[in-house]
Amino acid sequence: MNIKEIKSARAGDSYYKIDHPSGLTVFVYPKEGYNSAYAIFGTKYGSVNTCFSLDGGEKITVPDGIAHYLEHKLFESEDGDAFARYAETGASANAYTSFEKTCYLFSCTGKFEESFEILLDFVQHPYFTAETVAKEQGIIGQEIKMYDDSPDWRVMFNMLGKMYHHHPVKIDIAGTVESIAEITAEKLYQCYNTFYNLNNMALCVAGNVTPEQITALCDKLLKPCEKHKIETFFEDEPYEIVEPYVEQSFPVSVPLFNLGFKENAEQPLNETELAQTDILLELLASSTSEMYQQLMDDGLINTTFSFELFEGPGYRAVIFGGESREPKQAAEQIKSYIAKVKAEGLSREDFDCARKSVYGDAVSSLNSVDSVANTVIGYHFNGNELFKYIDAVANTTFEDVQNRLKNMLDVNNCTLSVVKNGEEK
Repeated sequence: MNIKEIKSARAGDSYYKIDHPSGLTVFVYPKEGYNSAYAIFGTKYGSVNTCFSLDGGEKITVPDGIAHYLEHKLFESEDGDAFARYAETGASANAYTSFEKTCYLFSCTGKFEESFEILLDFVQHPYFTAETVAKEQGIIGQEIKMYDDSPDWRVMFNMLGKMYHHHPVKIDIAGTVESIAEITAEKLYQCYNTFYNLNNMALCVAGNVTPEQITALCDKLLKPCEKHKIETFFEDEPYEIVEPYVEQSFPVSVPLFNLGFKENAEQPLNETELAQTDILLELLASSTSEMYQQLMDDGLINTTFSFELFEGPGYRAVIFGGESREPKQAAEQIKSYIAKVKAEGLSREDFDCARKSVYGDAVSSLNSVDSVANTVIGYHFNGNELFKYIDAVANTTFEDVQNRLKNMLDVNNCTLSVVKNGEEK
C-alpha cells in the first residue's frame, strides 16, 4: 500500500493520498484541533454516462436519469434504510448526483467510526428488486415535476438545451418521467457493477482523523476489486450553439436569465488553466469589477448576479446569470463589455486584485472540512490536485490571463435563456 503525504509550503498544510490494495484511492486531510469530521465517498459516474462500454465490449445504452435513480436506491437494503442507521450515530448524511459524479457523504462530531462503517457498507452492498424499483418511480417522478416547477432549474436547462446539439449535459440529471419508467433492477445492477468498482471511485475524509485510523478502517471494510476499462461515448458535439435565445413563461416576480458562452471541451482544464480562468472571471464579473458596477448602476442586475465555470466530460461553458428586469439588455451589456476588454486589454490593477481574491478564497477554504473534502475528490476525478491549483493561482501572470481571454468567451457563440412572467412584454 502506497501512502504519500502531499504538502503545501505556500498554504502551510498537508494531506495524504493512499492507494489502497482494494483499488480505491483514499485521501485523508487531518485538521488538528477540529471537533468534526466529514467523509465523502464518490464514483466517477454521473448523469452524462448513459452510453458506455466495459473492457472494450459492446456499447451499452441506459435510460436518462439512471445514475440519480441508483443513488436513491443505494440507501435501501434488506435490513432497512441507511438514513435510519445514521440517526443512531447522530451523523448528518446526504448524497448527490451531478453531471459527472455521484457522491455519498456524512458529517459528525462523534461516533465517527460507526458512521464511516455505515457509509462504506451501504455503498458497497446494493439491493434492488422489481418491487423496490417500481416503488421509487413515483417518488422520483414527483422530484422531476418539482424541478420542472423551479424557475432556477428551468432557466439553466433551457439554456443548455439551446447550447448543446447532442451532449447529454442538456438532459435533466433526474431524467424524465418517461425515461425512468424504463429503469429496471437489472439495468441498475448493470450500471452499479460497471461504475461502482473501487478502481473508479475515491474517498476523502477531513477533520479530526488520522491516516492510520482511516487505513485500518479501509483494510477492514474494503474488498479488492478487479480493475476494468470503462469508456463513455458521446456524439460529436459541434463548437457552435443551437440557438442564441430561448424564453419560457413562468410565474416569477422578477425575470431570471442565464447567459452561457459555449467553449471547446476536448480536454478538461488542468490546474494552470483553471487558475487563469478563475482569475479572469473574478476580474470580469465579481462585485468589485467594472462590468458588475455598470450593470448595477444601470439597474440591469441585483445582488443575485453570479458567474461560474461549468465543466465536465465533453462540455464546458462560462455562465453569467441572476435576476434582471431587462435580461436582454443585461446580456447585451455583458457581451459588449467582454468585446471591449478583448479589444482594449485587461487592467493590471484589476488583475492584481482578482488574483489576490481567488488565492485568498482558495486558502481560506482549507479551514472548512466539507469544502476541502469536496474539492479534493472533485479535482481528483478531473486529474487535478488542490495544492497544485493554489500554486498555479499564485504563479499566474497578467499575460497568462490576457492570453486566456483570447481563447474564451466568444460573444458570437453564446445562448441567452430567460424565464419571465407571461404577462410581461
